[in-house]
Amino acid sequence: MSTEFRPASFDEYATEAVPQAAAGSAGKNGILEATFAADSTGQTRLVRDYAKVPFHVTGDLSHDQELPELASLFVQSPTGGIAQGDRHSMDVEVGADAKAHVTTQSATQVLGMERNYGRSDVTISVDDGGYVEFLPEPVILFRDSRLLQRVDIELGEDATAVFGETVVPGRLARGEAFDYDRYYSRITAWDGRDDGDSADGGRRLFEDVVHLAGKDAVQGPGVFGDYRVLGNLYVVGTGFDEGEAAELSDRLHERVAGDGDEETEALASASTLPRERGVVVRALGPRTDTVTTALAAAWDETRQARFGVSAPESRKL
Repeated sequence: MSTEFRPASFDEYATEAVPQAAAGSAGKNGILEATFAADSTGQTRLVRDYAKVPFHVTGDLSHDQELPELASLFVQSPTGGIAQGDRHSMDVEVGADAKAHVTTQSATQVLGMERNYGRSDVTISVDDGGYVEFLPEPVILFRDSRLLQRVDIELGEDATAVFGETVVPGRLARGEAFDYDRYYSRITAWDGRDDGDSADGGRRLFEDVVHLAGKDAVQGPGVFGDYRVLGNLYVVGTGFDEGEAAELSDRLHERVAGDGDEETEALASASTLPRERGVVVRALGPRTDTVTTALAAAWDETRQARFGVSAPESRKL
């Protein structure tokens, strides 16, 4: 959806040649394409997929007992993580009235880098009446790592997308919190029904940027403070009636809000997106599990509001 972009903070990295293999060369240019469609019975199926290392898929699953018509896709990777010069691209298409869930097998490790940077581009397209959950496992930023992520979501009529991200600033058990170089993530949602781009109901529904410099830059008051892990969950749709987004925001806030105890739970809240096109939940926590628990609660409440069913328990070990 969007044209090529690179924030100025990554310009210097881009000039650094990668000695072992050029950026984006064979083995470093990962591609995943997945297309879901609903059949005549309403069952969603993975009708097309293409994967290039380091991505691998083994087909879809229909194991969601609460939403049996939904298809789940587990994206696998045989590599150790994102290395310097890696360029990954994921393109997920969900057809009209289809329902899909996309996740990863395990956390994405962004390895330490001496030169250049890693990049991940995600494009999610949801046709009329479609619904998608794109909920990968956390991203772990190793010492000296650099990651640039772009996420574009395009929605048709009465379409909904749920997108989540959890950022862990290092291998916390090894004492390398915030020792990464830089993390930049931009998420943009578009109304595919409108070719305009105006501020009063145009094509762009919202844009949100998380830009985190490493080392000591984000550990002070007003940023992370004493917390370590950041999580975001976006629920964006074109079918919200007036007041529905605010109502969902209140429900999600009630599920995730806590006192932010530094040992036991995340500090989390919810708010409506611009033009009442959805809700964003943000969470800070002392550990990964406190943040993922908060986001899982928000996902569960979203399903309760949208379909009247609960989110399934994780089947990952």
